[in-house]
Amino acid sequence: MNKDYYTINNVLLPLSKENWFDILLKPINERPLYDTNNRIYTFGQAVIKLLGISLDEDEYYNQLYNWIHKDNTGLHLLTDETLDRTIDNQHFQSIQKVFNRMHEQNLSINRFVAFLDGENVLLKSSVPAIHRKLRESFIKVIQHFAEIEENGLKNNDLRRLVVDVVKWSINHLQPALEDSKVSENMPKFLWYGDANKSQSYFIYYLLTFGCDIVIVHPRGEDILGKLKLNKELFFQHQYPQNKEPESFPAEERKRTATVAYRASREIESILHHEGSNLYKPWQFRDYIPISITLKTTYDEIFLLEKELAMIRPNFNVMNGEVHIPSVFAKIFGVSKNRKEYWDRIHGIVNKEETLLINNFPFTRAIVSDYRYHYRGALGRDGILETEKMMTAHYWSYKQLPAGLQKGIATAISRVCARPALKKQSNESDEDVAIFLFSQCLLIPDEFLKMLQKFDYSQEVPSIVLFKTEKNGVFTREDAAMLLLMNALGVDVILYNPPGHVDMETFTKDTLFDVHWLEDVVFDMEYKEPSFLKRGIFSGFLKNRKGE
Repeated sequence: MNKDYYTINNVLLPLSKENWFDILLKPINERPLYDTNNRIYTFGQAVIKLLGISLDEDEYYNQLYNWIHKDNTGLHLLTDETLDRTIDNQHFQSIQKVFNRMHEQNLSINRFVAFLDGENVLLKSSVPAIHRKLRESFIKVIQHFAEIEENGLKNNDLRRLVVDVVKWSINHLQPALEDSKVSENMPKFLWYGDANKSQSYFIYYLLTFGCDIVIVHPRGEDILGKLKLNKELFFQHQYPQNKEPESFPAEERKRTATVAYRASREIESILHHEGSNLYKPWQFRDYIPISITLKTTYDEIFLLEKELAMIRPNFNVMNGEVHIPSVFAKIFGVSKNRKEYWDRIHGIVNKEETLLINNFPFTRAIVSDYRYHYRGALGRDGILETEKMMTAHYWSYKQLPAGLQKGIATAISRVCARPALKKQSNESDEDVAIFLFSQCLLIPDEFLKMLQKFDYSQEVPSIVLFKTEKNGVFTREDAAMLLLMNALGVDVILYNPPGHVDMETFTKDTLFDVHWLEDVVFDMEYKEPSFLKRGIFSGFLKNRKGE
């Protein structure tokens, strides 16, 4: 690049499925928007997100291999496995020194970066425009961090981020810059697979500097999503399926799909796409369940209990979410027709997907203070972040499939963001949210087993509670757990023959339907059906005291 240029102006190009690869291969001076007037070096930049995986997985991974090793794309591969994490000890000490000064003098972002530059930890270039752009990009990264992360520049993750971006710049960007003839191309990088926070910010640094970026994630996760960037700025292609990423291919695969195989996979994708209403078992295992609580009559409850989720009204699948129509109802009293009353209860209880609770309480109370953990999991917007919860040491669901973990974490976030529990004396909104957060971290084992069997488009699991005046005390902890189950799309039906309050003591009664039957009956015990297809879930976890 001519040293007379004063500044670099990279402009994101509008791309499509048909043209992105051709534009990526083009030299800068052959791309749209290329201009060198007024000592400003303007060029079009390609940023591509390829999410999911194609129907022919062998062809997909061979294509990735060829992009790096055969097609002369100029792409440099970056993955969590291939990142060079070494750093010169002098650079590390210099960064610590600047952070100490920052805390002592309350440095602005510009001065902070200037001190880093003075310690010679930032990349340098003999071309003034590149030299300046490297610093401007570093400033943008720190500014964006300060804007979206909790506590801004005082966030504890900033030190780690700066160390990581500095070392990866030296280890990966510097050699790529030296290899590139900038008059023809800026460096190009392909990021493959998962990325933590520092890695996402490093990609953002490369992006703001002007590098071409290709982001590939077979599971369909957008690694820039956590940075809350405007998604409309970047071209995104969604492949027809999502799968766990394998290691980046070290060699080409030798298998070749037959014409019949490819045709069958294509037909499958047509039949089983999100809006098709023809769904495979476990097609949505990695989707987020979102409950839609239906308003029903008493008779409709028992009709809906026989329906698959995908047949129920308002079932919908879109953007990685499954909207599940669910029942949340309370039934006071008993029908005059006792046989019909018990037949209807047993019709639900005898389903394999149903848990019966007729001993209370059924949850343990958390006595430890989770206030610190709750606040640590909040994002800058005051909402619990799923990733922070799932990676925390207290997260007790790590043995579950990743999709279910994310679904539970998302439901916890929603339940705590809009607490439906009534406040107790002297409680603040935060106190209620912390109570819900704490209780949701201790889902009973039988509930977890039920959730693991929940195929979101198929049978909807049910929790049937039979509460009398003699089978224990319904607690606030019980109410919190039912709110979480409702948020996950599980049907919840409470029976109370004597017509007493239980759930209403702790929650807003507008959350569920209320149905009054003809008779109020006292001293009524649960009547077992004449035969059982499954064990009764009764009276587990009687000791409510927990750590």
